[in-house]
Amino acid sequence: MTHIPFPHRNVRLFCTSLGPADATALLLVHGWGGDGREWSGHAETLADRFRLIVPDLRGHGRSDVPEQGNTPVEMADDLAALVDALHCGPVVAVGHSMGGQVVNLLAVRHPELVRSVIALDPAHGAHGTEVDMIPGRSAEYRERGALAAATFVAGAFSPQAPPGLRTAHIRTMLGTPDHVIAQAYAGMYTDRGAVGIRPHSERYLRRRTQPALTVWTSAEAADWERNTLHVPGSRVDHWVDVGHYLHEEQPELTVRLIQDWVGRVTAES
Repeated sequence: MTHIPFPHRNVRLFCTSLGPADATALLLVHGWGGDGREWSGHAETLADRFRLIVPDLRGHGRSDVPEQGNTPVEMADDLAALVDALHCGPVVAVGHSMGGQVVNLLAVRHPELVRSVIALDPAHGAHGTEVDMIPGRSAEYRERGALAAATFVAGAFSPQAPPGLRTAHIRTMLGTPDHVIAQAYAGMYTDRGAVGIRPHSERYLRRRTQPALTVWTSAEAADWERNTLHVPGSRVDHWVDVGHYLHEEQPELTVRLIQDWVGRVTAES
């Protein structure tokens, strides 16, 4: 295992690398208010076959915390510079929640660096009552930061979630700086150019040319993406009876999913 203190535009990312240097590279990206530790169990298993790059996004975990610019677009550009510096592209970019938005932005903005995308319950496609709640949530995150976000996290798990998982994520969220919470949420949904709301999601995802595997915990969201945004070679799955942190509630299933998908993508390329 190697720790890579990567500087990009005066922001140093904390990043670890595991597995054979000459193997297919997987970039594992955490979500809003998280850090790379949520991929620890997956990475140790996947490192037998793949090169794993596991960063903490700017403002999160052990990476630097800039006063401004803690948004998915900036995070995607950070990761592009990281992949380029490590000479490990094109990568299979795997992201959860906000990380799912980040890896799709990476694929659209830097297509030469991404072989394929795996997005797990990604932060795009918001619609209906969820959109109606965005202004209030955004104001609450500006006012209360991580305390408000921790309330959201507490309700994001299924009854089958492993013991301690909810508490671990609440603690990690509470350790994320308040301004990062607010800026990242605005960057997902309310900033100019944000892509989290469904019509904006559709426009930017139609620019993605790489095959993508998207896994949703919502049947409606899965149907929307499957029927609206189909790209040849892509797939949309729906997992039932699992919470938003599906990759940690079902780690073995997630590892198999990644292994099978990467095997297929690399065989076809």
